[in-house]
Amino acid sequence: MLRTHRLTAIFAAVLSGLALSACAPSDPQSKTSAALADGVLVPAYSAWVEADRQLAVSAKAFCAGSQDLPTARQAFLTAQSAWAGLQPLLIGPLTEGNRAWQIQFWPDKKNLVARQVETLVKSKPQLTPADLDKSSVVVQGLTAYEYVLFDPALDLNDASQKSRYCPLLVAIGDHQQTLSTNVLSQWQSQDGIGAQLKSFPNARYAEGTEAIADVLRTQVTGIDSLKKKLGTPMGRQSKSLPQPYQAEAWRSNSSLNNIDATLASAERIWQGATQDGIRALLSPEQADLGKRIDAAYADTRQRLAALQQPLSVLLADEAGRNQLNALYDSLDKLHRLHSGELAKTLGIQLGFNANDGD
Repeated sequence: MLRTHRLTAIFAAVLSGLALSACAPSDPQSKTSAALADGVLVPAYSAWVEADRQLAVSAKAFCAGSQDLPTARQAFLTAQSAWAGLQPLLIGPLTEGNRAWQIQFWPDKKNLVARQVETLVKSKPQLTPADLDKSSVVVQGLTAYEYVLFDPALDLNDASQKSRYCPLLVAIGDHQQTLSTNVLSQWQSQDGIGAQLKSFPNARYAEGTEAIADVLRTQVTGIDSLKKKLGTPMGRQSKSLPQPYQAEAWRSNSSLNNIDATLASAERIWQGATQDGIRALLSPEQADLGKRIDAAYADTRQRLAALQQPLSVLLADEAGRNQLNALYDSLDKLHRLHSGELAKTLGIQLGFNANDGD
Protein backbone atom coordinates (compact mmCIF):
# COMPACT_ATOMS: atom_id res chain seq x y z
CA MET A 1 0.00 0.00 0.00
CA LEU A 2 2.86 2.35 0.90
CA ARG A 3 4.51 1.66 -2.46
CA THR A 4 1.23 2.44 -4.22
CA HIS A 5 1.00 5.79 -2.44
CA ARG A 6 4.59 6.58 -3.42
CA LEU A 7 3.92 5.75 -7.06
CA THR A 8 0.80 7.90 -7.01
CA ALA A 9 2.75 10.79 -5.54
CA ILE A 10 5.51 10.43 -8.13
CA PHE A 11 2.96 10.26 -10.95
CA ALA A 12 1.24 13.39 -9.65
CA ALA A 13 4.57 15.21 -9.43
CA VAL A 14 5.42 14.25 -13.02
CA LEU A 15 2.04 15.50 -14.25
CA SER A 16 2.49 18.72 -12.30
CA GLY A 17 5.93 19.21 -13.82
CA LEU A 18 4.56 18.64 -17.32
CA ALA A 19 1.79 21.15 -16.71
CA LEU A 20 4.25 23.75 -15.47
CA SER A 21 6.54 23.18 -18.43
CA ALA A 22 3.59 23.63 -20.79
CA CYS A 23 2.69 26.96 -19.13
CA ALA A 24 6.24 28.29 -19.00
CA PRO A 25 7.74 28.69 -22.50
CA SER A 26 11.24 27.26 -22.69
CA ASP A 27 12.23 27.28 -26.37
CA PRO A 28 13.31 30.61 -27.95
CA GLN A 29 10.31 30.88 -30.30
CA SER A 30 7.83 30.38 -27.47
CA LYS A 31 9.64 32.89 -25.27
CA THR A 32 9.67 35.46 -28.05
CA SER A 33 6.01 34.91 -28.84
CA ALA A 34 5.06 35.37 -25.19
CA ALA A 35 7.26 38.46 -24.86
CA LEU A 36 5.70 40.06 -27.94
CA ALA A 37 2.18 39.29 -26.73
CA ASP A 38 2.76 40.93 -23.34
CA GLY A 39 5.18 43.67 -24.36
CA VAL A 40 3.95 44.80 -27.77
CA LEU A 41 0.63 43.37 -28.93
CA VAL A 42 -1.60 43.74 -25.86
CA PRO A 43 -0.29 47.26 -25.08
CA ALA A 44 -1.02 48.35 -28.67
CA TYR A 45 -4.54 46.95 -28.55
CA SER A 46 -5.10 48.57 -25.15
CA ALA A 47 -3.94 51.95 -26.49
CA TRP A 48 -6.35 51.55 -29.40
CA VAL A 49 -9.25 50.90 -27.02
CA GLU A 50 -8.38 53.98 -24.98
CA ALA A 51 -8.12 56.14 -28.12
CA ASP A 52 -11.55 54.93 -29.23
CA ARG A 53 -12.97 55.62 -25.79
CA GLN A 54 -11.67 59.17 -26.04
CA LEU A 55 -13.11 59.45 -29.56
CA ALA A 56 -16.58 58.51 -28.28
CA VAL A 57 -16.27 61.05 -25.46
CA SER A 58 -15.07 63.68 -27.92
CA ALA A 59 -17.99 63.13 -30.31
CA LYS A 60 -20.51 63.68 -27.53
CA ALA A 61 -18.66 66.70 -26.14
CA PHE A 62 -18.27 68.34 -29.54
CA CYS A 63 -21.93 67.81 -30.41
CA ALA A 64 -22.99 69.13 -27.00
CA GLY A 65 -21.00 72.31 -27.63
CA SER A 66 -18.43 71.72 -24.88
CA GLN A 67 -15.54 70.92 -27.22
CA ASP A 68 -14.27 72.91 -30.19
CA LEU A 69 -13.60 71.56 -33.68
CA PRO A 70 -9.76 71.53 -33.45
CA THR A 71 -9.95 69.42 -30.27
CA ALA A 72 -12.44 67.05 -31.89
CA ARG A 73 -10.16 66.70 -34.87
CA GLN A 74 -7.21 65.88 -32.62
CA ALA A 75 -9.22 63.13 -30.91
CA PHE A 76 -9.89 61.65 -34.34
CA LEU A 77 -6.22 61.85 -35.35
CA THR A 78 -5.22 60.05 -32.14
CA ALA A 79 -7.73 57.26 -32.80
CA GLN A 80 -6.62 56.98 -36.41
CA SER A 81 -2.96 56.77 -35.38
CA ALA A 82 -3.75 54.04 -32.84
CA TRP A 83 -5.52 52.07 -35.58
CA ALA A 84 -2.58 52.60 -37.97
CA GLY A 85 -0.31 51.21 -35.27
CA LEU A 86 -2.27 47.95 -35.31
CA GLN A 87 -1.66 47.27 -39.00
CA PRO A 88 1.40 45.02 -38.43
CA LEU A 89 -0.38 43.39 -35.47
CA LEU A 90 -3.64 42.15 -37.02
CA ILE A 91 -3.80 38.70 -35.47
CA GLY A 92 -6.92 37.07 -34.10
CA PRO A 93 -10.34 38.76 -33.77
CA LEU A 94 -9.63 41.73 -36.05
CA THR A 95 -9.07 39.40 -38.99
CA GLU A 96 -12.52 37.88 -38.51
CA GLY A 97 -16.10 39.01 -39.06
CA ASN A 98 -15.38 41.97 -41.36
CA ARG A 99 -14.17 43.97 -38.36
CA ALA A 100 -11.28 45.79 -40.06
CA TRP A 101 -13.63 47.19 -42.72
CA GLN A 102 -15.84 48.55 -39.93
CA ILE A 103 -12.88 50.58 -38.70
CA GLN A 104 -11.49 51.90 -41.97
CA PHE A 105 -12.77 51.84 -45.52
CA TRP A 106 -9.78 52.18 -47.85
CA PRO A 107 -9.09 52.33 -50.73
CA ASP A 108 -12.17 54.35 -51.62
CA LYS A 109 -11.77 54.49 -55.38
CA LYS A 110 -15.32 55.72 -56.10
CA ASN A 111 -15.78 58.15 -53.20
CA LEU A 112 -18.30 55.77 -51.64
CA VAL A 113 -17.70 57.22 -48.19
CA ALA A 114 -18.99 60.69 -49.11
CA ARG A 115 -21.86 59.34 -51.15
CA GLN A 116 -23.07 56.86 -48.56
CA VAL A 117 -22.68 59.28 -45.65
CA GLU A 118 -24.83 61.83 -47.46
CA THR A 119 -27.45 59.21 -48.30
CA LEU A 120 -27.52 57.98 -44.70
CA VAL A 121 -27.86 61.36 -42.98
CA LYS A 122 -30.59 62.33 -45.45
CA SER A 123 -32.60 59.16 -44.89
CA LYS A 124 -31.93 59.05 -41.11
CA PRO A 125 -31.84 62.64 -39.79
CA GLN A 126 -32.17 61.31 -36.22
CA LEU A 127 -29.66 58.51 -36.74
CA THR A 128 -29.11 56.23 -33.74
CA PRO A 129 -26.22 53.85 -32.96
CA ALA A 130 -28.62 50.98 -33.73
CA ASP A 131 -29.25 52.46 -37.18
CA LEU A 132 -25.51 52.65 -37.80
CA ASP A 133 -24.98 49.04 -36.72
CA LYS A 134 -27.38 47.99 -39.48
CA SER A 135 -25.67 50.17 -42.10
CA SER A 136 -22.81 49.52 -44.50
CA VAL A 137 -19.27 49.22 -43.19
CA VAL A 138 -18.49 52.20 -45.45
CA VAL A 139 -20.17 54.57 -42.98
CA GLN A 140 -19.33 52.84 -39.69
CA GLY A 141 -15.69 53.73 -39.31
CA LEU A 142 -12.94 56.30 -39.11
CA THR A 143 -13.00 57.13 -42.82
CA ALA A 144 -16.59 58.37 -42.54
CA TYR A 145 -15.71 60.24 -39.33
CA GLU A 146 -12.81 61.89 -41.14
CA TYR A 147 -15.13 62.91 -43.99
CA VAL A 148 -17.46 64.72 -41.60
CA LEU A 149 -14.71 66.49 -39.66
CA PHE A 150 -12.32 67.38 -42.48
CA ASP A 151 -14.03 67.43 -45.89
CA PRO A 152 -13.62 70.92 -47.37
CA ALA A 153 -17.24 70.92 -48.54
CA LEU A 154 -18.54 70.64 -44.96
CA ASP A 155 -18.47 73.41 -42.36
CA LEU A 156 -19.15 72.18 -38.86
CA ASN A 157 -18.84 75.72 -37.53
CA ASP A 158 -22.25 76.21 -39.13
CA ALA A 159 -24.91 75.20 -36.60
CA SER A 160 -27.27 73.63 -39.14
CA GLN A 161 -24.54 71.48 -40.69
CA LYS A 162 -23.27 70.47 -37.27
CA SER A 163 -26.73 69.31 -36.20
CA ARG A 164 -27.08 67.39 -39.46
CA TYR A 165 -23.92 65.33 -39.00
CA CYS A 166 -23.58 65.09 -35.22
CA PRO A 167 -25.82 62.02 -34.80
CA LEU A 168 -23.50 60.17 -37.18
CA LEU A 169 -20.35 61.27 -35.30
CA VAL A 170 -21.79 60.10 -31.98
CA ALA A 171 -22.91 56.80 -33.49
CA ILE A 172 -19.49 56.13 -35.07
CA GLY A 173 -17.75 56.98 -31.79
CA ASP A 174 -19.96 54.50 -29.91
CA HIS A 175 -19.52 51.86 -32.62
CA GLN A 176 -15.73 52.12 -32.55
CA GLN A 177 -15.59 52.04 -28.77
CA THR A 178 -17.78 48.94 -28.60
CA LEU A 179 -15.88 47.16 -31.36
CA SER A 180 -12.42 47.82 -29.92
CA THR A 181 -13.50 46.90 -26.39
CA ASN A 182 -14.94 43.61 -27.62
CA VAL A 183 -11.77 42.80 -29.56
CA LEU A 184 -9.54 43.44 -26.54
CA SER A 185 -11.84 41.35 -24.36
CA GLN A 186 -11.48 38.45 -26.78
CA TRP A 187 -7.71 38.94 -26.78
CA GLN A 188 -7.57 38.73 -23.00
CA SER A 189 -10.09 35.91 -22.49
CA GLN A 190 -8.92 32.66 -20.91
CA ASP A 191 -8.46 30.90 -24.26
CA GLY A 192 -8.05 34.03 -26.38
CA ILE A 193 -5.24 34.85 -28.79
CA GLY A 194 -3.21 36.47 -26.00
CA ALA A 195 -3.08 33.18 -24.09
CA GLN A 196 -2.53 31.19 -27.28
CA LEU A 197 0.62 33.19 -28.04
CA LYS A 198 2.06 32.32 -24.63
CA SER A 199 1.29 28.65 -23.91
CA PHE A 200 1.72 25.73 -26.31
CA PRO A 201 0.23 23.56 -27.67
CA ASN A 202 -3.22 25.11 -28.01
CA ALA A 203 -6.16 25.17 -30.41
CA ARG A 204 -4.43 27.67 -32.71
CA TYR A 205 -0.72 26.83 -32.49
CA ALA A 206 0.94 23.47 -31.95
CA GLU A 207 4.21 25.14 -30.95
CA GLY A 208 5.92 28.49 -30.59
CA THR A 209 7.38 28.31 -34.09
CA GLU A 210 3.87 28.47 -35.57
CA ALA A 211 3.04 31.51 -33.46
CA ILE A 212 6.21 33.31 -34.54
CA ALA A 213 5.40 32.50 -38.16
CA ASP A 214 1.96 34.08 -37.72
CA VAL A 215 3.43 37.18 -36.06
CA LEU A 216 6.07 37.59 -38.76
CA ARG A 217 3.53 37.01 -41.54
CA THR A 218 1.31 39.73 -40.07
CA GLN A 219 4.22 42.14 -39.64
CA VAL A 220 5.38 41.59 -43.23
CA THR A 221 1.83 42.18 -44.49
CA GLY A 222 1.76 45.44 -42.52
CA ILE A 223 4.99 46.63 -44.12
CA ASP A 224 3.75 45.58 -47.54
CA SER A 225 0.58 47.62 -46.91
CA LEU A 226 2.73 50.70 -46.38
CA LYS A 227 4.04 50.33 -49.93
CA LYS A 228 0.47 50.21 -51.20
CA LYS A 229 -0.63 53.18 -49.11
CA LEU A 230 2.29 55.24 -50.40
CA GLY A 231 2.43 53.83 -53.91
CA THR A 232 -1.27 54.25 -54.74
CA PRO A 233 -1.40 58.06 -54.45
CA MET A 234 2.06 58.26 -56.04
CA GLY A 235 0.65 56.53 -59.12
CA ARG A 236 2.89 53.48 -58.94
CA GLN A 237 0.01 51.42 -60.30
CA SER A 238 -1.31 54.08 -62.71
CA LYS A 239 1.52 54.95 -65.12
CA SER A 240 3.16 57.33 -62.63
CA LEU A 241 0.19 59.70 -62.60
CA PRO A 242 -0.22 60.97 -59.00
CA GLN A 243 -3.62 60.30 -57.45
CA PRO A 244 -3.71 62.37 -54.26
CA TYR A 245 -7.38 61.57 -53.58
CA GLN A 246 -6.49 57.89 -53.33
CA ALA A 247 -4.27 58.54 -50.30
CA GLU A 248 -5.34 56.77 -47.13
CA ALA A 249 -6.21 59.94 -45.18
CA TRP A 250 -6.16 62.75 -47.72
CA ARG A 251 -8.89 64.81 -46.10
CA SER A 252 -7.03 65.16 -42.80
CA ASN A 253 -3.57 65.33 -44.43
CA SER A 254 -2.43 62.59 -42.03
CA SER A 255 -1.33 59.93 -44.52
CA LEU A 256 2.35 60.20 -43.60
CA ASN A 257 1.57 60.21 -39.87
CA ASN A 258 -0.29 56.93 -40.34
CA ILE A 259 2.69 55.45 -42.16
CA ASP A 260 4.91 56.53 -39.27
CA ALA A 261 2.62 54.82 -36.72
CA THR A 262 2.53 51.58 -38.72
CA LEU A 263 6.29 51.58 -39.22
CA ALA A 264 6.89 52.11 -35.50
CA SER A 265 4.75 49.07 -34.63
CA ALA A 266 6.50 46.92 -37.21
CA GLU A 267 9.83 47.87 -35.67
CA ARG A 268 8.54 47.03 -32.18
CA ILE A 269 7.77 43.50 -33.40
CA TRP A 270 11.34 43.33 -34.68
CA GLN A 271 13.00 44.78 -31.56
CA GLY A 272 10.53 43.80 -28.83
CA ALA A 273 9.67 45.90 -25.79
CA THR A 274 12.96 44.98 -24.06
CA GLN A 275 15.12 43.65 -26.90
CA ASP A 276 13.07 40.44 -26.86
CA GLY A 277 11.44 40.64 -30.28
CA ILE A 278 12.00 38.62 -33.44
CA ARG A 279 15.53 40.02 -33.67
CA ALA A 280 16.43 38.03 -30.55
CA LEU A 281 15.87 34.80 -32.49
CA LEU A 282 18.90 35.44 -34.70
CA SER A 283 22.06 33.60 -33.69
CA PRO A 284 25.47 35.31 -33.41
CA GLU A 285 26.30 33.87 -36.84
CA GLN A 286 23.31 35.76 -38.24
CA ALA A 287 24.30 39.11 -36.73
CA ASP A 288 24.93 40.69 -40.12
CA LEU A 289 21.29 40.22 -41.14
CA GLY A 290 20.18 41.81 -37.89
CA LYS A 291 22.39 44.84 -38.51
CA ARG A 292 21.11 45.23 -42.06
CA ILE A 293 17.49 45.14 -40.91
CA ASP A 294 18.30 47.66 -38.16
CA ALA A 295 19.86 49.91 -40.79
CA ALA A 296 16.84 49.50 -43.08
CA TYR A 297 14.47 50.62 -40.32
CA ALA A 298 16.73 53.59 -39.52
CA ASP A 299 16.89 54.61 -43.18
CA THR A 300 13.10 54.43 -43.63
CA ARG A 301 12.47 56.37 -40.41
CA GLN A 302 14.95 59.09 -41.41
CA ARG A 303 13.46 59.49 -44.87
CA LEU A 304 9.96 59.70 -43.41
CA ALA A 305 11.00 62.23 -40.77
CA ALA A 306 12.61 64.40 -43.46
CA LEU A 307 9.23 64.92 -45.16
CA GLN A 308 8.13 68.24 -43.70
CA GLN A 309 5.03 68.69 -45.85
CA PRO A 310 1.79 66.71 -46.27
CA LEU A 311 1.64 63.99 -48.90
CA SER A 312 -0.64 66.05 -51.16
CA VAL A 313 1.90 68.87 -51.30
CA LEU A 314 4.80 66.51 -51.95
CA LEU A 315 2.93 64.91 -54.82
CA ALA A 316 2.50 68.28 -56.53
CA ASP A 317 6.14 68.89 -57.50
CA GLU A 318 9.07 66.89 -58.80
CA ALA A 319 11.30 67.38 -55.77
CA GLY A 320 8.57 66.09 -53.47
CA ARG A 321 7.87 63.11 -55.71
CA ASN A 322 11.59 62.28 -55.70
CA GLN A 323 11.56 62.21 -51.91
CA LEU A 324 8.50 59.97 -51.91
CA ASN A 325 10.09 57.61 -54.42
CA ALA A 326 13.16 57.33 -52.20
CA LEU A 327 10.91 56.54 -49.23
CA TYR A 328 9.05 53.94 -51.26
CA ASP A 329 12.31 52.27 -52.30
CA SER A 330 13.43 52.22 -48.66
CA LEU A 331 10.15 50.58 -47.61
CA ASP A 332 10.53 48.06 -50.42
CA LYS A 333 14.01 47.12 -49.21
CA LEU A 334 12.73 46.76 -45.64
CA HIS A 335 9.87 44.57 -46.85
CA ARG A 336 12.17 42.33 -48.92
CA LEU A 337 14.58 41.85 -46.02
CA HIS A 338 11.71 40.58 -43.86
CA SER A 339 9.81 38.54 -46.44
CA GLY A 340 12.95 37.07 -47.99
CA GLU A 341 16.10 36.77 -45.90
CA LEU A 342 14.59 36.95 -42.41
CA ALA A 343 11.81 34.46 -43.13
CA LYS A 344 14.27 32.06 -44.77
CA THR A 345 16.76 32.38 -41.92
CA LEU A 346 14.06 31.59 -39.36
CA GLY A 347 12.76 28.70 -41.47
CA ILE A 348 9.36 30.33 -41.96
CA GLN A 349 7.24 29.90 -45.09
CA LEU A 350 5.18 33.08 -45.35
CA GLY A 351 2.88 32.10 -48.22
CA PHE A 352 0.28 34.57 -49.44
CA ASN A 353 -0.69 37.71 -47.55
CA ALA A 354 -3.80 39.89 -47.39
CA ASN A 355 -2.45 42.26 -50.06
CA ASP A 356 -1.82 39.62 -52.71
CA GLY A 357 -4.03 40.18 -55.72
CA ASP A 358 -4.73 43.85 -54.93
